[in-house]
Amino acid sequence: MPGTPLRLVVGLGNPGPTYDRTRHNAGFDFVEELARRAGTGFKRESRHQGEVARARLAGQELWLLKPMTYMNLSGGPVQSLAGFHKIGSETILVAHDELDFPPGVARLKQGGGAGGHNGLRDVMARLGENFWRLRIGIGHPGDRSTVLDYVLGRPPQAEAGLIRAAMSAAADVIPIMLLEGAEKAMNRLHRRSNAEPPARPA
Repeated sequence: MPGTPLRLVVGLGNPGPTYDRTRHNAGFDFVEELARRAGTGFKRESRHQGEVARARLAGQELWLLKPMTYMNLSGGPVQSLAGFHKIGSETILVAHDELDFPPGVARLKQGGGAGGHNGLRDVMARLGENFWRLRIGIGHPGDRSTVLDYVLGRPPQAEAGLIRAAMSAAADVIPIMLLEGAEKAMNRLHRRSNAEPPARPA
């Protein structure tokens, strides 16, 4: 089975210590895990308004990006780096927190809507919908009025452990995606948990 080409993995989040390890920074945490596994680190690149790392996974070169523009303006840095390196949207993976999945669940998909995620919405405004997404479950507080405080808060230890485990499982399947294709990677990742995503509250 042929591999699925990826050239850029973007993690969505907010810069600065105030937001470090918050639920909304799950994307940042994921690309940091990929960088750690690849033995590389991030450097600030002001022309792309982000922190960028060059990684090699499964023998293939990947760019890793953390936009430093705050979540709602994530699209600019992604468009800038992708344009500079002539990276097509179909070879981009965007990792982000997902309210509709419980902690411990992560899912890969290509295309789709923003689902109320402002960072995704801004990336879509710049790139269209054809990029890959890694949706990292953080759970839902149950009341829409408390969502902002919830996503900008740090999860308790038990939840944080589940989120880290899901990220680790997702990082495990990136080489599979590169070498053997997205279908096999998705099957491996989605099979690890039988948890059903909760319905979005009305």
